[in-house]
Amino acid sequence: MSTFSAETFFAVAGFEHAALFRPERPGWEALGEPLGAYLAAWERWEASSPLPAGVHVLGGPIFVGPGCRIEPGVVLRGPMIVGEGCEIRTGAYLRGRVVLGKGCVVGAHTEVKTAILLDGARAPHQAYVGDSILGRDVNLGAGTILSNVKNVGREVTFQHAGETVRTGLRKFGAVLGDGCRTGCNTVLNPGVLMGPGCVTYTNVSLRSGYYPAGTLIKLRQVQQQVLLDKLVSR
Repeated sequence: MSTFSAETFFAVAGFEHAALFRPERPGWEALGEPLGAYLAAWERWEASSPLPAGVHVLGGPIFVGPGCRIEPGVVLRGPMIVGEGCEIRTGAYLRGRVVLGKGCVVGAHTEVKTAILLDGARAPHQAYVGDSILGRDVNLGAGTILSNVKNVGREVTFQHAGETVRTGLRKFGAVLGDGCRTGCNTVLNPGVLMGPGCVTYTNVSLRSGYYPAGTLIKLRQVQQQVLLDKLVSR
């Protein structure tokens, strides 16, 4: 198994859209040509769940599975697949080449762009998920940002085992393995790969690179407590 293959990060077996991932190839490659080809070959463009007034469907085609709850104020810009039992809350913006597995949650005012969410993945509170893959049962704390473009506009790369790994992508956010959790206001810089079960503290900013399964990323802060009357008396 390749260090960065999809199987390193996800339980791919049983995922309806497992064909997105190529055996022994880096998981992030699914965000490129495989995602576009997969959606182009999809034929079941239909909505099996009600789309209430105030849901805006723009651009390319969409598929919405049964048992979904999509609230007014949501914008869906296809092509896009929304799996069975998903919840998309008001103000969410999903745009272009998005695949949601079963039981995913996209929260109010969350933006999802060119992304794959495996079953049970949750971005429930004002998150940004750009050019990223979330594994099964991932949960993003409120305000989590998966940044997907370097300010210098170059290919996203990262260091691993003393070598530079080239992703081949100019836009690439993160790969979060099954069961990862981010604390509120976590920022993942372009090219972050978190193995299954990783956890971040609140307000952590992760540099690009590979974080092995079960890693806890802490942020230590120095806090001061001063009584208000002492401040006023100065």
